[in-house]
Amino acid sequence: MRRELVCTQAGTPPHLAVRTTPMPQPGPGEVLVRVQATSVNPIDTKRAEGYGQRLLGLKGAARFPLVLGNDVAGVVQAIGANVNRFAPGQQVFGLLGTGRQGGAHASHVLVAQDLLVTAPDNTDPSTLAVLPYSFTTLWLALRATGLNAGNARGKRVLIHGANGGLGRLALQVLVPWGCDVTAICGKGERQVGLELGARIAVEYGPHCIAALPTDFDVVLNFANWNDDGLLAAHLGPDARGQATTVHPLLSNFDRLGWLKGAWASHRDRSKVRSVVASRAPKARYAWTIFKPDRDALTALAEGVRTRRLGLPVGVTTSLENAQDAFHHVSAGQPGRAVLLP
Repeated sequence: MRRELVCTQAGTPPHLAVRTTPMPQPGPGEVLVRVQATSVNPIDTKRAEGYGQRLLGLKGAARFPLVLGNDVAGVVQAIGANVNRFAPGQQVFGLLGTGRQGGAHASHVLVAQDLLVTAPDNTDPSTLAVLPYSFTTLWLALRATGLNAGNARGKRVLIHGANGGLGRLALQVLVPWGCDVTAICGKGERQVGLELGARIAVEYGPHCIAALPTDFDVVLNFANWNDDGLLAAHLGPDARGQATTVHPLLSNFDRLGWLKGAWASHRDRSKVRSVVASRAPKARYAWTIFKPDRDALTALAEGVRTRRLGLPVGVTTSLENAQDAFHHVSAGQPGRAVLLP
């Protein structure tokens, strides 16, 4: 039998229960993975409260009871027809998309083979399970700005939220690419940015953004939507672009409904885009939305293999004690949260 962590209804703290269901069987192109570790991301704690129900409902991912989670690390237990990359017994890690098939908070999950990569030998599954969702989101943000390994050297990049998961991964990618990074960190976290290679690191505060230079080539906002317009005002005239992962798209629809939510999102996006365009006419502006991406997983696998990418783990616990992991994340405690099915 399969054990899964179910969020039974929207609420704070989350309403969680463990239940058993029949073992799924892999279909064509699918891999059955025995999960050794999965993670609780901030999006999971928000979805447990009911966040994103309108838009995620279009994907069949908003009806309670919900099995949450996107990250998976474990062992191949069985493969379906046409699977040619994996065999039973292999250590793998990867992710699930957000959809009606359910999430990764379970003892066994079905994963499309394109969304898995081979794990390096003797790697702790917990350290792998905190990476795929966050790294993929970061990768999509970088792609949206047009920044890549081939054009990054010497580019001035501003990262807001540099001490969080996305910010740490951004530094681990951009510093080796040769970027000149300025990091905005949380209170008491400035040293994290410097240790990860930022040339300049500042603590977030009322005037810290206004005091920064206005010649950045790329801005990445992983911290606070309310700062997005102010950040855009610090792009240089030849900037490549700005991407934010903390936009109000889902919350606008949740609060305002379909028509008013669409209008509010158009208004919010256009307001910042106009600032970007006034600073740098050729710059891109993007609201990053997570979706599985094979190129991102390939880059992640290489970064893990060469030990360039990693995130600190703050808490590990069982499915039965998952409330501890959800509290750890919602309280903003340091390190990532891992479930061990």
